[in-house]
Amino acid sequence: MSLTQEQLLRRLEPPTGLVDAVLDTDTFNEIDDQFALSYLIRSPERVNLQAVYAAPFWNEKSEGPADGMEKSYEEILRVLALLGEEGRSVYKGSAAYLPDESTPVDSPAARDLVRRAMARPADGAPLYVVAIGAVTNVASALLLEPAIADRIVVVWLGGNAHHWPDTKEFNLSQDVAAARVVFGCGVPLIQLPCMGVVSAFTVTGPELTHWLSGKNALCDYLVDVTTKEAERGSSLPTWSRVIWDVTAASWLTGDFVRTALVHSPIPEYDNHYAFDARRHFIRCAYHIERDALAWDLFRKLAGE
Repeated sequence: MSLTQEQLLRRLEPPTGLVDAVLDTDTFNEIDDQFALSYLIRSPERVNLQAVYAAPFWNEKSEGPADGMEKSYEEILRVLALLGEEGRSVYKGSAAYLPDESTPVDSPAARDLVRRAMARPADGAPLYVVAIGAVTNVASALLLEPAIADRIVVVWLGGNAHHWPDTKEFNLSQDVAAARVVFGCGVPLIQLPCMGVVSAFTVTGPELTHWLSGKNALCDYLVDVTTKEAERGSSLPTWSRVIWDVTAASWLTGDFVRTALVHSPIPEYDNHYAFDARRHFIRCAYHIERDALAWDLFRKLAGE
């Protein structure tokens, strides 16, 4: 990487005005990815979303990383159809996680990210890479062409707060090698930790019904799927559902995220961070302006 510290710190500042971005998402994994994708597309005054990449995931909703990626690809297309945005560029991502910290997993998504990044001047406006799943595709692109680190800013929702007792978080724990590549290569990075930070961004059933039900086909789909997932995971009628992926998108859409400069932590394979004050700076979120972000999200999804 050839960015000076001054250039790196400038890239870590919150963006203003219209920016170019791509979204890397394991869309079928939960419901929050669908909210984030829709929110970015419904924020054209701030975000020029150039492409969407399907990320791998593996849990009870998939038979393995490749199946999770394929299901996410199909879900991206489904959400885009509900938005009336069928013509957007969508690429399949990695069918496996990184085997080690030096071997990329080639994919159309990783290749497209390299192509888009390298088409930009190194001293020009960066391409923002909003990543809300295992960061495999992004790490693979950085390994395929390290020079893109000078041309992109990665906004990743992953890991837990640095004070949290462990890093047992879905996005990070799926592919620790990929996280170590992204945290270690010096690429400008905004981290939105899950537990202890963006876990505060929740919605409730009455809110969804009041603000989104009946507004349009997209909103009805989001309300229906979110309600079913929340009720399946809660035995109480007073449920709330975290939709934390929206917070990564919100780094581009307005003044909703409070962050601090910190030395890049080291995700270890034992589900903990290591820290070294000699490492480069990243920005790490410590607070979300929940009510302001929720209002911006609801009004845009409803088409107001």
